[in-house]
This record gives sequence, C-alpha cells and structure tokens, in this order.
Amino acid sequence: MKIGILSRNSQLYSTRRLVEAIEQRGHDAEVIDHLKCNLVIEKNQPTVIYKGRNLDYLDAIVPRIGASVTFYGSAVVRQFEMMKVFTAVESQALIRSRDKLRSLQILSRAGMGLPKTVFTNYSQDTDGIIDAVGGAPVIIKLLEGTQGLGVVLAENRKAAVSVIEAFHGLKARVIIQEYIKEAGGADIRAFVVDGEVVGAMKRQAKEGEFRSNLHRGGSSSIIRLKRAEKSAAIKAAEKMGLGVAGVDMLQSSRGPLILEVNSSPGLEGIEKSTGIDIAGKIVDYLERNGGPRRRIQKDKVNA
Repeated sequence: MKIGILSRNSQLYSTRRLVEAIEQRGHDAEVIDHLKCNLVIEKNQPTVIYKGRNLDYLDAIVPRIGASVTFYGSAVVRQFEMMKVFTAVESQALIRSRDKLRSLQILSRAGMGLPKTVFTNYSQDTDGIIDAVGGAPVIIKLLEGTQGLGVVLAENRKAAVSVIEAFHGLKARVIIQEYIKEAGGADIRAFVVDGEVVGAMKRQAKEGEFRSNLHRGGSSSIIRLKRAEKSAAIKAAEKMGLGVAGVDMLQSSRGPLILEVNSSPGLEGIEKSTGIDIAGKIVDYLERNGGPRRRIQKDKVNA
C-alpha cells in the first residue's frame, strides 16, 4: 500500500512513528504538508496536486490536522474521499470533533455521561450560569482552546463572575462546566482505533495545577479501564464517527464523564505510558480498509 500522512512537520513524534510503522509492515509512506496541496475540482475527476504531482496513487491517508488549519485540512481530506482514497479520519468527523459545543450536543443526545455544561450568547446573567452547573468552583473553557490552553479554574463565585464577564467583554466564546472534585486533577485518555480501545493512560496534573494535559507538565501512567469506561470511550468515538480517536474522560461518582473526543490524538504520551505500538494499530486499521481492492470495489458500487 501507498499511505500518505497529512502532517505539516515530518519531525513530530506522531508523524515519525506512523512512517516507521508503515514501513515496518512493508508499505510506502509519504509525509504530505496538507497546506501545500492544491485541490482541482472538476466533474468526475477530483485531484490533489502536491509539489507538481497528482496524488492519485495513494491507497490511504492518515490525517494529522492541527486545530488552527481545520478548514483547509478538512477540505484536503474531503478531496481524497472524493478520489476514493480511504482515510483513517473522515472529513466530517474531523470538523465535528473540532467544534466543542457540537461535540457535546452529539454526545448528550447519545445519552453519554458529561460534566454539566452551559453555553450562552454572551449572557449577562453570570450568577444564573454558575448556578446551572452546580455553583463554584467551575471550569471555563474557550471553544477554540487546545492542549489545555484557554482553560480556567474559577475557585469561587467572585472569580467565576470576573472571568466570564472578561471573556464575554472580549467577545470570546466560552463554555462553563461543573468542576468534578473527586477526579482529583486527573483524567483518562483512551485511544480508540476501529471501534476498539487499543491503549489507555491516566494523566495527573502537577502540584498546584488542575489541567492534566502532558503539555502543561502533567504526568501519565498506564491504566486498566473499567468496563463502563471502555464502553464509554468506544461509544463516544462511534457517535463522533471517528475511526481513530483519543477520548478524554473524568472518573466521577456517577461514572465516566466525557470531556473531549480528539480526532488527531498525539501518540507520544500514550505509547510511552503503555508501551503499546499504537502507530502499528492504526496501520492495521488501514490494511483492513484501504488498498487498491477497496478502491475498485467502491468504483463498482458508485458506477
């Protein structure tokens, strides 16, 4: 198989590991900067041009699309879909996952456990917002934040009112969530590939910090998921339409609560914490679904 990795940096850990896993299994890997792709749109012959070459020879792609370039990155993935190239992450699922509010609404509709969350159109009823999630302390998140950036813990009502009013004054979209005290500054990242949890780690915030993200200095360790946690991770990825996903959850007194479903989860933390070849699991997924045979079959179906 010829597999393209849509990544802007070939030196990133996740990109390097995917190239390694692809080549170890006897396939050809190519790192493609999606922002440098040109999309040619015409009747019955969509193409992707990269460095003067038509990428119609690819059998599958693995999108590693950064949040800041979701619009163009998803357009590139969509173009490959039109070319009948299998993608580990579908374009619509990618777009869905990047919209925190929409993601929470999808998961809520599916009956999944979530922290109580409020989103408003810059409402001035800050006391009502805080009461709706159970009172202070509360978590305040920018809708566009990633890797723990744009996330604030307001420990009392006065601080919560000040932060919410400040964000609203800047016309910054935020969601307000209840603080799950029993989680103790820790969360779980479950890595789901093709409807199966292939690895899981527990991330613990450093002392004096409430954000458990490894980018914020948190630590990680391998964890054995409970049945309910494994089931929640699989269902969350399924409802978001993601073949590859990092599902972040909190352990609470009322069961697992989904925080976020990430469509481009990093491999470094999960592989180093668990010792599992996660990149290889992704390639296995491509082998089961990609390749020339699948493309020929799709052509027959769509003929």
